[in-house]
Amino acid sequence: MTYTHLTTDELVMIESYYHQHIPVSTIASRLKRSRTPIYNVINFLKEGHTAIEYYQQYKKNKQRCGRRKCVLPADQQVYIKEKVSQGWTPDVIIGRKEKPIDCSMRTLYRRFKEKVFDEKTLPMKGKRKPNGHQERRGKQAFKRNIVEREVDYPAFTEEFGHLEGDTIVGVHHKSAVITLVERLSKLIITLKPDGRKASDIEQRMNQWLESIPRHFFKSMTFDCGKEFSNWKALSNQHDIDIYFADPGTPSQRALNENSNGLLRRDGLPKGMDFNQVDQSFVSSIAHKRNTIPRKSLHYRTPLEVFLSYLDEAVLSSLI
Repeated sequence: MTYTHLTTDELVMIESYYHQHIPVSTIASRLKRSRTPIYNVINFLKEGHTAIEYYQQYKKNKQRCGRRKCVLPADQQVYIKEKVSQGWTPDVIIGRKEKPIDCSMRTLYRRFKEKVFDEKTLPMKGKRKPNGHQERRGKQAFKRNIVEREVDYPAFTEEFGHLEGDTIVGVHHKSAVITLVERLSKLIITLKPDGRKASDIEQRMNQWLESIPRHFFKSMTFDCGKEFSNWKALSNQHDIDIYFADPGTPSQRALNENSNGLLRRDGLPKGMDFNQVDQSFVSSIAHKRNTIPRKSLHYRTPLEVFLSYLDEAVLSSLI
């Protein structure tokens, strides 16, 4: 049974009955209330107070009830602002447990919504392409389909060393940056070619693959863009399997698509001319993202997970 507090009308009636010296049992019967709250009011009246003062005291006490609003210490607020500026989400700040925070992840998100922190500084998701969107870029006709990958690598989803790749294009489609993502660690690799033609992409990929141990990566999966039309030469020269996702299905390379969106936001926007930047710049953008903890990696960074798969011999050859 739900208890309801005495109303102002009931308090006035109790006060009136009290001054008429009517017994508590009779008052309780008339008001259809238990005796205990009526005794509380009458004891208050015996001290020389009024029913209105009793109600005012009740309202004052009620203000102290319920859950108190969490106020974070100044050092924690500074830490949160610093991490958000580095691309961390409230979920990662709490889950990483690098510094104790006196609230939960949901409470911290509410603090942003309540304008305690600037909500605009939070990493936001990009816009979707409209329904019915058709890709107008050129596609290549001869390629290894992604279906073959499942046959060649039965343990693909649990195996280290498989890359997803794409290019992000600069302003006026005159420049590009190659993006690669290792699937298990989610480590992002960015390469700066001299142009965006297939020959430019092939040349830069050759340079990179020659700088790492042979067979370190097992496969690459690209989209159907013509910039990767020289894939056979890459595959034969470096003995690495290269596959292509089905046209119009970015979900087959979802990790790479998501990573491209993060890189766009972190410093490689669509309106940028990539011919004006060098390899060190695009590498620094990837490094920033690789050092941000991720919930899907149990709040470890992609770089930490990537290094955990390397033995000392391989690591020394990469450094």
